[in-house]
Amino acid sequence: MRQTAAAGLACSAGLLFRKTLWGQSPTSRAGGPIRIYLDTHRTIAPLDRNVFGSFLEVLGRAIYDGIYDPGSSLSDANGFRKDVMKEVHDLGVPLIRYPGGNFVSGYNWLDGVGPRKDRPRVLDKAWNSLNTNQFGTDEFMTWCRAVGTQPLMGLNLGTGTPEQAAALVEYCNVEKGTRWSDLRRQNGYAEPYNVKHWCLGNEMDGPWQIGHMTATEYGYKAADAARQMHYVDSSLQLVACGSSGPGMPTYLEWDREVLEQCYEYVDALSLHRYVGNTPEETGGDSGKYLALNLTMDRQIEETLAVCDLVRGHKRSAKQLALSFDEWNVWYRARGKNAENGREQEAPHLLEEIYNLEDALLVGGLLITLIRHADRVKIACLAQLINVIAPIMTNAGGLFRQTIFYPYSWALQYARGSVLDVLVESPSTYEVSGMGPVSHLDATATYNPEDGTIALFLLNRDLSKPHQVEVNWEGKSGTQSLASWVLNGDDLKAVNSFDAPNKVAPQAADKPSSGAGRAVIELPPHSYSVFQWAT
Repeated sequence: MRQTAAAGLACSAGLLFRKTLWGQSPTSRAGGPIRIYLDTHRTIAPLDRNVFGSFLEVLGRAIYDGIYDPGSSLSDANGFRKDVMKEVHDLGVPLIRYPGGNFVSGYNWLDGVGPRKDRPRVLDKAWNSLNTNQFGTDEFMTWCRAVGTQPLMGLNLGTGTPEQAAALVEYCNVEKGTRWSDLRRQNGYAEPYNVKHWCLGNEMDGPWQIGHMTATEYGYKAADAARQMHYVDSSLQLVACGSSGPGMPTYLEWDREVLEQCYEYVDALSLHRYVGNTPEETGGDSGKYLALNLTMDRQIEETLAVCDLVRGHKRSAKQLALSFDEWNVWYRARGKNAENGREQEAPHLLEEIYNLEDALLVGGLLITLIRHADRVKIACLAQLINVIAPIMTNAGGLFRQTIFYPYSWALQYARGSVLDVLVESPSTYEVSGMGPVSHLDATATYNPEDGTIALFLLNRDLSKPHQVEVNWEGKSGTQSLASWVLNGDDLKAVNSFDAPNKVAPQAADKPSSGAGRAVIELPPHSYSVFQWAT
């Protein structure tokens, strides 16, 4: 993961483009408000809630001192932090990837099951940290049930074998009467976990990855693992490793070669992406930084093109989905001090502190994921607790980082089907290497079950407010239910244990309505959500 971030930060101008895409028109009219057209009859696809998943790796303080801290007065009898469980439960995170990440490629799952007194203390070579194995597969499954989430299990295809992958499926999903299901029952867990989603390794294209191999080698190994796993449970949904990021020298060619070997055995291909406001990627330009979600749009489109190319070669009836199972802002907590655990237990690693502009971009990245709901079926904010995370803990409690809020809004308000939003924007700005970019980015959902419409808006303009005219087609928003905005005077403002609410949502002015439209006033550099009843 660490080198993936570096590759992402070095993303070339070849990924960027000379026009704004995805429903944004920068040349529509001179002057006047930005206009958005929302038609409840024109949808992209139903929104899979797993697009708002997250990620917990056995890394730093994500597990130990994060969700699991048996010595704490804040923990329950299982050693689970009760305050963290409540926060994750209340968020409603639908899916959590575990146990890695780079960690998984050197992990033997058998080290983490059985009596705790018998579990070995091992050196995790990925992060040079000591793993006590006191938290393993059974503890994770128990925790998932307690917080109301589903597991996305990562498999070791680095040092591990397809046979070991199938054994873990048997341990998790077979009721009884076999070697590995009976071991689970012997360990005190009678009922199978019925895990549906599995990742076939992690970032196997990366030379940093334990067990790194060529695309063809990995494709064969993934196909073998998939076949053996399906012999145990034919209902599994499997994710193959795609390129670790668009900065990789093998980007897209890796994906093609892998899929040539395993296309018929998998259901999705993974993507990873980390971005930052760095000299290399943005030149420290906040305006360009807030447009980087458009490069994620491009990455999705390019990867889908490769998936469909292989589908054509194979004349397959199956269309692959995408699993964007690592994405976030990450660029400060890097280097030796942030990534080397020095053979310690639960070291402070990758503890990125997020500011307001990071939260605005995370809102933009969520907009990108939502509007690709037709093919992106899983996505994981990396990560959830302490490690490049929206929630930070210490011995006394927790606080919410700035990026918590756009993530929580997506979980709360984005439901139903994604609308095919048309944005007509006369307001653009020039971005180096990208050309004209609209100040406004937007997506929306319509939930026919309760008749609600949610609109998510990113105003990239660093200095000016913008008026947005929402034009209703199909069903109209007749009653404003929610209006929230995230902004502030200081783009670099952060939250902390001492000042946990320095950056927090504020009630936005309710839209004015009439004559088949609503009018919204957006403050500069802001991310907003509005919800209506129809």
